[in-house]
Amino acid sequence: MFAVVRTGGKQYRVAAGDKIAVEKLAGEAGDTITLGDVLLAGDGEKLADAGKVTVSAEIIAQAKSEKVVVFKKRRRHNYRRKAGHRQQMTLLRIVQVGDSKAEKKAAPTKEAAPKVEAAPAEAAATAHEAERQEPAKGVEVKKETKAKKAEPVKKAATAKAADEKPAAKKAPAKKAPKDSGAKKADKE
Repeated sequence: MFAVVRTGGKQYRVAAGDKIAVEKLAGEAGDTITLGDVLLAGDGEKLADAGKVTVSAEIIAQAKSEKVVVFKKRRRHNYRRKAGHRQQMTLLRIVQVGDSKAEKKAAPTKEAAPKVEAAPAEAAATAHEAERQEPAKGVEVKKETKAKKAEPVKKAATAKAADEKPAAKKAPAKKAPKDSGAKKADKE
């Protein structure tokens, strides 16, 4: 099933499993949101009532898009201004496109009870899977790196260095003798 949703002033055609980059939305990575403004929904060539369809998505990351350079210039006035801008955006993975009523009816069944116990393990697995997967095309995402602890200074090495003689100082360079009279004679 697919749907056309509107967010951030733009329209996107989405299906379950798609990754899209949209204007910044509130939330952190791992949060699940519902895109409420569904304009069109369908399955193949059949169209469904867009009012009954909900689209749920998981936030993969909050990122910045590529840099846009803004350059202003006025000829013959020595006026030049250069600025850059990186638009904030949110990377989404579409989890589900479907009817909200059908989901609610299907949930309270006998088969759903055993799955509740396995739900925390599945949630951890999907969170780990989200970290491994790559973001949408053409999007840069900064990966955080853990800072390394500074290694303690070894005292034995510093004691050996203190026992040794200090390095000899270099003698200053010798200046060439000033023989200005000879230079003048050569010029004449």
